[in-house]
Amino acid sequence: MPKKDEMNFFEQVFEVVKLIPPGKVTSYGAIAKYLGMAKSSRMVGWAMNQSHFLKDKIPAHRVVNRNGMLTGKAHFENHEQMKFLLEKEGLLIKNDTIMNFEKHFWNPADELKL
Repeated sequence: MPKKDEMNFFEQVFEVVKLIPPGKVTSYGAIAKYLGMAKSSRMVGWAMNQSHFLKDKIPAHRVVNRNGMLTGKAHFENHEQMKFLLEKEGLLIKNDTIMNFEKHFWNPADELKL
């Protein structure tokens, strides 16, 4: 991963998201906090929206809101794609919310070192 000071915020977000293991999810806020911009969870969401236009595959489906809701689903090719990708990784989704969210939560602050 390039040095943090050599990347813009969106690039930093993409690098963190690429590290989320299959079957795990994190939140917009957890990424923002890890990157030292705790009040920028909305910007993480904007980065996830832009990730769909990159040639590198960014597993944006693994980023959800702080309650485990699939709030970004509208920005995928179709509204069911995010759910499909998460279910393919073994997560159970009901009413656009990840069941047992805490069990699947991946916190970059715990898993990564800056």
